[in-house]
Amino acid sequence: MQIFWLPAVVLLSGWLCFGQSTPPPTATGAPSAVTGAQRPPVKGASREQGIRYYRAGKLIDAERAFATAMAEDPSDLESVQMRGLTLYRLGQPAAAIPYLERVRQWMPNANADANHVLGLSYLNARRYDEARGAFAAQYAVSPDSAAAYLLTSDMLLDADLPELAAQDAQKALEISPNLPLAHFMLGEVYLYKSDVNRALEQFEQERAINPTYPAVYDRLGDVYTKMGQYQQAQEALTRAISLDVSSTGPFIQMGKVFLRRGDPESAAMYLQHAEKMDPGNYITHTLLGQAYRGMGREEEAKRELDAASQIHASSQLKLQPVQ
Repeated sequence: MQIFWLPAVVLLSGWLCFGQSTPPPTATGAPSAVTGAQRPPVKGASREQGIRYYRAGKLIDAERAFATAMAEDPSDLESVQMRGLTLYRLGQPAAAIPYLERVRQWMPNANADANHVLGLSYLNARRYDEARGAFAAQYAVSPDSAAAYLLTSDMLLDADLPELAAQDAQKALEISPNLPLAHFMLGEVYLYKSDVNRALEQFEQERAINPTYPAVYDRLGDVYTKMGQYQQAQEALTRAISLDVSSTGPFIQMGKVFLRRGDPESAAMYLQHAEKMDPGNYITHTLLGQAYRGMGREEEAKRELDAASQIHASSQLKLQPVQ
């Protein structure tokens, strides 16, 4: 999750910045007459401290610092927003909502990150219409437009809510029957649910509307592979590669198709290309290992399978306790 831009250098008054045990001298060089108990808080110091905690991942301390900053200055919009973002990252999206709503109320054109996190918080609270409004604001579209429903559908699928994602994609198509990517989203939902026949139908409709979109041919290749129709899969993937040679997905999928067709030599050619493009993809190394094994190149097969195992192990999420 990104946050809005913050200055790289945080400036505080000298004695706070350098942690001196006594106040800085006055202009005459004599100690300040203001005692620690009397000294007013430095304006913005709590907010800047919260930012430092936030950047260091000390979210509990950050939330407390932003709360202090808000108590000191209720109009400190930056602290209000940062407190909302911090609460969301602490796994408290419901608690984040009032602060992020306040930012939007005070500043209707709030930055995209605040609107995005507010939308995700609404999703968590099952306030789906309000979530759509937040995502629409993030992308500067009308909340009742086909685009807003399609955006929300994408977010719902990411949130593991495929049925709701399908409903919003259907609503987008009701508003705009030829909306690009709406059928693609429905195809993604059905593919997510392993309903390959309905996924195929949706991807074919997307292809008819949006024939130059490379990803639709990649998905068609995936669906045909799952259905065991390898010739159709190869044709679709060839189209995907012809439209976009910068994506590794179709090359990996083509390698898989050739392996299924008993042609490890052709599979290796595509997989070697994918490996050069993205050496950190463990699936590529796994399939390339299988291709080498099918070619009788056991030493190279072992090297690739070992690399796949190491990459996969290192990519596993290591949960850290919240500080």
